[in-house]
Amino acid sequence: MSVYVFGHKSPDTDSVTAAIAYAELMKAKGEDFIPVMQGEANPETVTVLERFGVAAPEIMTDAAGKQVALVDHSDLSQAPDNLSEGEVVAVVDHHKIGDVTTNSPIFFCNMPVGCTGTVLKILYDLEGIAVDPKVAGLMLAAILSDTVNFKSPTCTDADKKAVAELAPIAGVTDTDALFMDMLKAKSAVAGVPAMDLLNRDYKDFDMKGKKVGVGQLELATLDQVADMRGDLMKAMEEMKADGRHSILLMLTDVVKEGTDLVVLSDEPEVIEKAFDGKLTDNTMWIDGMMSRKKQTVPNLQKAFGC
Repeated sequence: MSVYVFGHKSPDTDSVTAAIAYAELMKAKGEDFIPVMQGEANPETVTVLERFGVAAPEIMTDAAGKQVALVDHSDLSQAPDNLSEGEVVAVVDHHKIGDVTTNSPIFFCNMPVGCTGTVLKILYDLEGIAVDPKVAGLMLAAILSDTVNFKSPTCTDADKKAVAELAPIAGVTDTDALFMDMLKAKSAVAGVPAMDLLNRDYKDFDMKGKKVGVGQLELATLDQVADMRGDLMKAMEEMKADGRHSILLMLTDVVKEGTDLVVLSDEPEVIEKAFDGKLTDNTMWIDGMMSRKKQTVPNLQKAFGC
């Protein structure tokens, strides 16, 4: 029986490339693993797949009746639909352990590193399996993306080591240039509908029974969204109306290394407490904030009493 490897909803580069890389690792071990993704690839991911000549995985959103491996997540809110009607056989991740449970022991590998691609590089090394050059390129790109070219506080020495080892395998001589090509694609917002931008890198979280959504746009400059803030706010209002307590949009300036946090919340004072700041016109600038995983979500969990 085939095992389908799912990244999270609103797929990003790490979730898509991790599904491919894990499937390739398992195929090398004689297992039938198939990578899939829960939605269309975003512009950065398309750029990466084209750069290394790899086809995008099939889109699949339903786990019913399937054996499933999860990569880059272990939260039910980010998992494929009807997960309880399927069978989870493996999890490979680098986030906090979520609320996915299983009835039997499974392969579970979660490491405190900046990217699932780094976890996979370690697994390839442990298995003594060589990484295909194209797959190495995908893993390399994912690590650069997730660590924001090593600027994110999530970045570890293991991530840097993985990049140093993957680059020559992939034939990449200038990782900074690769990152800039990815950033151009990721930060391209002109002509894109506001709801698509909000969903480009978006995740829902359960905060003590309250549904809180956090999206992130990584930008070369905040000026890129200056003329579309009203439309982004309308998209957030529409998203919030669908049963959410709060919606946060991180407008992250990669060059200035900080985030303009846009907030819609039933309890804005809780969000202000989380980040020890004051909202003005639903926004606050947070210097040094680059990571949703390490800087935004943990602060929210603490403020919500999780």
